[in-house]
Amino acid sequence: MNTMPHEATQGRSQVDSSPSGGLTRSDRSGGPLVRFAGVQKTYDGLSLVVRSLDLDIQRGEFLSLLGPSGSGKTTTLMMLAGFESPTAGEILLDGSPITRTPPHKRNFGMVFQNYALFPHLSVADNVAYPLTVRKVPKGDIATRVAKALDMVQLVGKGERLPGQLSGGQQQRVALARALVFEPQLVLMDEPLGALDKQLREHMQIELKELHRKLGVTFVYVTHDQGEALTMSDRVAVFNDGLIQQIAPVEQLYETPVNRFVAGFVGDSTLLTGTVGQADGDSCELVLPTGERLTGLNINRALPGTQVLASVRPERIEPCLVKPEALGNAVQAAVTDIIYFGDHLRLRCAVNGQAPATVKLPLAGGLQPVVGQAVWLHIPQPYLRIYH
Repeated sequence: MNTMPHEATQGRSQVDSSPSGGLTRSDRSGGPLVRFAGVQKTYDGLSLVVRSLDLDIQRGEFLSLLGPSGSGKTTTLMMLAGFESPTAGEILLDGSPITRTPPHKRNFGMVFQNYALFPHLSVADNVAYPLTVRKVPKGDIATRVAKALDMVQLVGKGERLPGQLSGGQQQRVALARALVFEPQLVLMDEPLGALDKQLREHMQIELKELHRKLGVTFVYVTHDQGEALTMSDRVAVFNDGLIQQIAPVEQLYETPVNRFVAGFVGDSTLLTGTVGQADGDSCELVLPTGERLTGLNINRALPGTQVLASVRPERIEPCLVKPEALGNAVQAAVTDIIYFGDHLRLRCAVNGQAPATVKLPLAGGLQPVVGQAVWLHIPQPYLRIYH
């Protein structure tokens, strides 16, 4: 796996609130709940969809698998669920191999994008289904279904059919069904993808709060970086069958370890150039114009190396006069100003570079106009240079 050890820190070590709805929480003591050890997957015997995956999933954490289509994230989830078998390697649950354990014996809850509800069964019967197949006594089923529906705020909706509910309510039913039998893991494959933007954002908050209350381990697949950052304890960024970085959300956003993560997670302004002087963890970025900036030398690029530098748009400080005292600034011209409600987004032309994006708080006081010359001050700790 391509994980950087210093980046792969663990999720939260404890949950503050008590269990909700009578469902048990996971014990966070001991080793990881799930371990992928050298897992590979190929469908054609030639190309690996997942390559040498080593991944520990901690007890009680909310882990998101994030990446573009074809990156290996969904295949990883399907192997964990038991719907796909690894070509090589082992998957361990609580230290015991489950690689050849069928899905129905893994005690995992699953939530899919299409809900997968039985249209002819009532909401209550849909939620009860996992308990029925496990031969739970009828008296216990009614109690646990009621608790699960209360947990997802669907009290009074048990007698309705799924078709009588909104999309968000149907997704809550699917979630209640995945949680009602007290699974060790809840696996989610882009479950909010079919919802509109406002409802999706509302459900993200609800899911995060539900996870906080229950402490059950969630593994969540998404291609939506905002969704992953909003809900997760940790995020594993996949590309080309490898985990490029796995880290807590703030660390992932602020300290991407390579070009791909820097470009895929969040917005970035990119600058190309060569390395000038290099000294340990920092180096000069020499732009084609001859301007020089100093930043963090992430991959220890040597002088003369062609490099790509990345900075978050909110970390750039636009100035109407050259900031002589600050240094680390590049000249630009404002080409567009877009109003985003809580901030302005400036698009700036930098000689020899792709357009630079700058996020400017409305309370910042600076009011540039299109065509105006500006200097973009980039504080050294936020300019990350990759070869």
